[in-house]
Amino acid sequence: MSDAELIFMMGQYEARIPQDRRYADNHMWVHPEGDRFYAGFTAYSVRLLQDVYFLDWEVDTGASARKGETIGEIESSKAVSSLTAPGACQDLQFNEALLDDPSLINSSPYDKGWLFSFQSPDEFLSPEEYVASLDKKWEETQRVIKGQIQ
Repeated sequence: MSDAELIFMMGQYEARIPQDRRYADNHMWVHPEGDRFYAGFTAYSVRLLQDVYFLDWEVDTGASARKGETIGEIESSKAVSSLTAPGACQDLQFNEALLDDPSLINSSPYDKGWLFSFQSPDEFLSPEEYVASLDKKWEETQRVIKGQIQ
């Protein structure tokens, strides 16, 4: 593990968690740039989704959203899922390149696969807090993956 990232082990798969950004409990990273945050899926969430092949936004550019509010939909080889706001978001601006090529989410989740940018007064989890939350929920997540939850 390098000083620039933490590693969360998902069985034999390493989910890399860069330390230069913050995290939301919906498994998105948020990276501040100026007065905006850029957001995308963590390696953990990309691994759970597996092959992302469709993305659609349900709100307009410039819209605002509350934490947890649905702002889009993503489809992968594993599931169709709602995309929710990682915090209070104002002035949402979407990565339009993903509409033409959502595979960037799979191949470059921390770079070209960013989802949207926004402004927010919210605080987000540190990398260490995020990894601790993954560790706490990993056993339950494994049961869900294996279809053992009822």
